[in-house]
Amino acid sequence: MRQIAIIYKHGRRDAADRARQLKDWIEAKGFLVFIRENQAEPQLRHISHDLPLPEDLDLVIVLGGDGTLLSVARLLDNRGTPIIGVNLGGLGFLTEIGQQQCRPDLEKVLDGHHEIEERMRLYATIQRHGQEVFRQPVLNDAVINKGALARIVSLEVTIDDRYLTHYRADGLIVATPTGSTAYNLSAAGPIVYPTSRAIILTPICPFALTNRPIILPPEMTVQVRIGEPDQDIFMTCDGQIGFALKPEDRIVFTAAAQPLRLIKPPSADYFEILRTKLKWGQTC
Repeated sequence: MRQIAIIYKHGRRDAADRARQLKDWIEAKGFLVFIRENQAEPQLRHISHDLPLPEDLDLVIVLGGDGTLLSVARLLDNRGTPIIGVNLGGLGFLTEIGQQQCRPDLEKVLDGHHEIEERMRLYATIQRHGQEVFRQPVLNDAVINKGALARIVSLEVTIDDRYLTHYRADGLIVATPTGSTAYNLSAAGPIVYPTSRAIILTPICPFALTNRPIILPPEMTVQVRIGEPDQDIFMTCDGQIGFALKPEDRIVFTAAAQPLRLIKPPSADYFEILRTKLKWGQTC
């Protein structure tokens, strides 16, 4: 491990200061360190921002929250560069290192005492009139819903070209195991251990109460078609990149060949994070 990049949250003075301090500390150990400010996300557009980084990085350290790490993960779409997240607030599900544990944990990582978890990603592709008009890697989830509140959308879903069902709901979440604790959890979807390989379909407030979430094997292809001519329907990837859908569009979800390589810090315990975030075992 020789070359390291530090990417810090956009618009945070404290994050910039912490990044410079970390850079000095790591360079004193003999590493070459690049420092970058993450850019603001373009909203409701099909082009993600670009942040120039060397191709042969050995490690990326993200300073911010889970949203910052999701953004950086897209930048490293086709790379196998390991990522580690330092949360500048409370602990996150992706940015598992708190500020107090930052240097002790990074010390062990730089010495090679760490594990790397492979997190499954999806590709969300939109096909229009036989042409691909949108393609994004997804680490957490892709959400299809109406632009207006309290409006039902009609979606026909097939699995490997076999008809599954016709959802009438506020929307549909297509999630990875990593994203099972994000919007999927709020929509009463299942919690899936993050290193599992699976595709989770969770309808949002379905009209038919018998429509329940379903967990599918990763090798299956999920295809969604808008079931009726309608306007103002969007797909949002990881809560950050959006695209307006048209009635004739087909949305296809497949497992990405390249997983995200996420460094598991020595002090992190996924089940402890679950208990803390979800307040399991606490009395009211």
